Amino acid sequence: MLSIQRLDLADAGLMIEGAAAHAREIGVPMCIAVTDESGNLIAFERMDGGKVTSITVAQDKAFTAAAARKATHEYNQACTPGNLVFGIHTALGGRLSVVGGGLPVLVEGAVVGGIGISSGTPQQDMACAQAGIEHWRRHQG
Repeated sequence: MLSIQRLDLADAGLMIEGAAAHAREIGVPMCIAVTDESGNLIAFERMDGGKVTSITVAQDKAFTAAAARKATHEYNQACTPGNLVFGIHTALGGRLSVVGGGLPVLVEGAVVGGIGISSGTPQQDMACAQAGIEHWRRHQG
């Protein structure tokens, strides 16, 4: 039998709160998705002005980060023609994202969820995802 740690709705809310605060600081309204350890959506927020196309992209980034247990920008670095992983972005009906902005959420080395952000540049999305995780960590007992 497995014992699985996973994020809950309160955890997801804290991450969204932290990511949204950073998005407001940089002036870019974001779509923010948080998943459990297997990539299933727990919570989602589209800030006023978040791009319609970013709704799915943010969710796919969070899915990838959690289910594949790898940051999406790490896939981006490896997913180049000639590398054996090239084409991974077409797997699972195109659901695996190789665009920066998806981060796995770790507790004691174990993936407990994922966060995905979209609407800015990949660097802005990554910074907001990291801000969400850091905000959540600051509020842990």
